Amino acid sequence: MAKNVVVLMVQFKSIILYCVKQLNSERTIYSIYHLLNGKKSSQTIQDAHLFTLKRFFGILEPLTRESFDQMIRMLQAQDVIYCSGEQHFRLTPSGELFLKEHPPLNELNGWEYHQITSQFWRRLSLFIQVVSNLEYQETSYIPIQKGEDIHQWLKAVLKEIKVSKKEIGSMTYAELIKCFEEKRDMNPSALVFRLTGYQQIGLTPFQAAQKLSMGWFDYQLEFINVIHYMIRKIGEGYERFPLLSHLHKGLIQQHGLTQSSRKTWQLLTQGHSLETIAQIRQLKISTIEDHLVEIALNRNDFSIDAYVAEPLQEEILQISRRMASRQLKLIKDQVKQASYFQIRLVLARNGG
Repeated sequence: MAKNVVVLMVQFKSIILYCVKQLNSERTIYSIYHLLNGKKSSQTIQDAHLFTLKRFFGILEPLTRESFDQMIRMLQAQDVIYCSGEQHFRLTPSGELFLKEHPPLNELNGWEYHQITSQFWRRLSLFIQVVSNLEYQETSYIPIQKGEDIHQWLKAVLKEIKVSKKEIGSMTYAELIKCFEEKRDMNPSALVFRLTGYQQIGLTPFQAAQKLSMGWFDYQLEFINVIHYMIRKIGEGYERFPLLSHLHKGLIQQHGLTQSSRKTWQLLTQGHSLETIAQIRQLKISTIEDHLVEIALNRNDFSIDAYVAEPLQEEILQISRRMASRQLKLIKDQVKQASYFQIRLVLARNGG
């Protein structure tokens, strides 16, 4: 049984090992759990940026702490990771080899797409169902997606599309083929098996995982990988996908600052000092500093020069690069005149 689990967890295992390698024992293992969950905290958002892990942000929101702990214990038992300190891990040579042979899925883009993934899937699944039934002139069926919003969206799209009911099915199929033929290394079955059409009900995620002989987490990652590829591909050229482009248009991507950091940014742009903002918001100055680090990560129009002199910025960067580390304490020991807040700001502005 244990051997089957190893086979079924290739993608999930690969992503965790990749994250462990990137973190380089500078964050606890639970920073990976919060990243995959898409936790909207300043620390998790900073980690996603500083350790180049944005593409995995929020890609496994259903992941429980129990399942994550179980996976970490399994990886230790397989001797692909080892504990390098309390809740800190590194890869073993076996882990390095596995990661080299099984790199993470290359279309995952959680930071950009995690908040629109579900909405895109709802649109796609309902659109395919309706188009399929139009092809066979079937009008009596139960919509696979519920909700007035999605039904109104589809009605508007069908009115806008200048294609006959007889042609819409073949054109949609042709666009799907075009979309995937340029991605030869991707198997769209993870998505196709879920689609509902004329006299055919799509599989549930668990049924699709079973059909593909995959573990549930691996299946979920494959499914999201396909969705994220479609979002990217269609978004790159609406003119190439006149029908599928309607699935993409109007999707709201709301990544970026947390709500609390946005409030701090608004006060900052009004000219308030950090101390004044802390008083107005009744928050600790350290919390406001967290917000500034988050702002430095997300806004190119925010200058950190008022908080860190340029010569000191350069010194911090040189030390970090020479030591190949983002550990604040190690950098602080070498640049004693800099505060931890200043070091974090510099790392944030320069992407780690």
